[in-house]
Amino acid sequence: MNDSTRAASGISYGKPLGVRHVERAVELAMAGGDLDQASSVLLFLTSNYASDPGPALRAAARTAGCTQVFGCTANGLLTDQDWALDCTGAAALVLGGGVSLIPPKSSPADLLLLSLTTPEAISAQWLDEPMTRIGAVASDEFGHGPFHVWSGSRVAADGHVDAAVAGADSFVAVAQGVRALTAPLEVADVQGFNIRRLGGYPALNVLLNALPGEVRRMERIPLHMLMCGVTFGEPSTAIRQGRFRLDHIVAANTNDDSVTLTHQLRPGERLFWAIRDALTAEREYTAAVERLAQQLTAPPLFGLLFSCLSRGPALYGNRDRDIEILRDHYPGMPFIGFYGNGEIAPLDYGSYLHQYSAVIGLFTTH
Repeated sequence: MNDSTRAASGISYGKPLGVRHVERAVELAMAGGDLDQASSVLLFLTSNYASDPGPALRAAARTAGCTQVFGCTANGLLTDQDWALDCTGAAALVLGGGVSLIPPKSSPADLLLLSLTTPEAISAQWLDEPMTRIGAVASDEFGHGPFHVWSGSRVAADGHVDAAVAGADSFVAVAQGVRALTAPLEVADVQGFNIRRLGGYPALNVLLNALPGEVRRMERIPLHMLMCGVTFGEPSTAIRQGRFRLDHIVAANTNDDSVTLTHQLRPGERLFWAIRDALTAEREYTAAVERLAQQLTAPPLFGLLFSCLSRGPALYGNRDRDIEILRDHYPGMPFIGFYGNGEIAPLDYGSYLHQYSAVIGLFTTH
């Protein structure tokens, strides 16, 4: 480890203060890292700045003494120190010494890429590029935008940016935070986005019979709490090992006992029904952090935490257990992230856009 290597975070939020929140967040990070000049800044701004982020980016670059300012706008921000939702603010992570953010064109192919995108810029072609990514989708309160991402202190016109973390080894885990209600079942009959039969049974009947009693007694099925998990590889161990992607349930169709999803599946694929649950989410997240601890080759220098808007205070009741657990495992480790519209992480030898998940990245120096 280079003795000059430093990483530190800062956050500032409250009543609108223009670029002062940005300056203060970067100043706090610079002081925490004992840095006179940063090599790179990871800067996340609340969506209040989305109409014109230019002045904020210039303020961050000026305060940090570097032009490599990378980040995006989001509805909520988080660091190891605090989280902020429904207010104006900025969060910054500064890097100095032997670790920095560099353009992907100048990085080795095996480096993990930090990737940020707007909702409009997401495409299968971008996600399917042969790169391993960690990141998230910019967000705002209502999902209408404007959304912005930036690199090199400039807003990216095409809506997505990538950077490699040079001088560090990376370790990534995903916590999807759902409780499985069934085992993986074979998709036997599908029509468009409608799953008609699982095994030999109508798909809706399988879902209804699997619901916990307290949910089954509700006047309406809480579709916003229910999910479909599509497994990869050996079905018997896929749920335990986290080899699945989550999909939304759009509708439960009583006319033909089918269930409508947001993505089309093929006959022969396997899925399980699941429900979002705070206790399960906390347990799975804790297990993910502990798995990372077993993989680390050295104490982490800093971390990234990208969380779904529906997690954090929305899931845990005005607190963020994901922040608390990571902080408890690594006291004093700076980390930064935001509450987004989707989380990007490796899955099945590629990169995947997760939903309702938390993506954790830990970085150690060589």
